[in-house]
Amino acid sequence: QVQLVESGGGLVQAGGSLRLSCAASGRTFSNLRMGWFRQAPGKEREFLVCIRWGGGSTVYADSVKGRFTISRDKAMNTVYLQMNSLKSEDTAVYYCAACDSGSTCLRQQEYSSWGRGTQVTVSS
Repeated sequence: QVQLVESGGGLVQAGGSLRLSCAASGRTFSNLRMGWFRQAPGKEREFLVCIRWGGGSTVYADSVKGRFTISRDKAMNTVYLQMNSLKSEDTAVYYCAACDSGSTCLRQQEYSSWGRGTQVTVSS
């Protein structure tokens, strides 16, 4: 089991930036993909991006491609989500999650470990 703790959320004006962090602990991560999701009020949880812990390959949802960037620091066991050019529609709770890299890791059902989330609010 992997334990995940998100941080870095907050209130930001439209057009601004935030960097979210996800600190991971527990089992080894070499066979995992780490993903970021978000859930806005009244909406389903949405896949944003994932990264293969070992090789670093990434997959982005079209909704955030070009604005959001995922990265990981193996020494710190931390995954980051750099969010630029934020819009009011980016307001949501953002979650970090872990998925076995043998899966596509594009759906929340494939993720076995989740953080508690961090709130991001973008004011217009």
